[in-house]
Amino acid sequence: MMRQYAGNRAGLAIVGATLLGAGGYAWLRGHDRFFELPPTAKVLPAQAHRALAEDPWPLWFLALGLLLLALVALRWLLVGLGWGRRGTHNGTGTAMLFVGLKGVDGLSRTGVRVAEDGLHIGLTCPAAADVGAVVSKLDQDIVGRIRREVRDDETPAVVRLHVRR
Repeated sequence: MMRQYAGNRAGLAIVGATLLGAGGYAWLRGHDRFFELPPTAKVLPAQAHRALAEDPWPLWFLALGLLLLALVALRWLLVGLGWGRRGTHNGTGTAMLFVGLKGVDGLSRTGVRVAEDGLHIGLTCPAAADVGAVVSKLDQDIVGRIRREVRDDETPAVVRLHVRR
């Protein structure tokens, strides 16, 4: 089963490859290492060419804007790939979470991550699930058991509950 955000990653990869290709082409053209356009070919109209020859600042702002766009897209891709997440997965905690929530149908994605600042517990349930029952089960004893098993009772825990549409 493909994750919902896999299309997000593929789209970012295509945009990144396109920006990388365009940037490489522009760099090679700027250093006269790529094919030349014939002298009669006009990329810009004569009026725009004269305006840019007199005042080249708009091109610098355009280049800066495209560079910022590329950096934002790269960061988005890296976060989507999971880089920058803190902590390590804990299989025992994840198993305990599944056992504690065995009455809930449709749990698709759960995980327990142990980080320096505590436990990060995440789970995804369908919209049809009784979210109140899930929260009360988590609040009653599941999070406490996971804390005791993974670290100790004083470890702070953050629980993220995502409800699918």
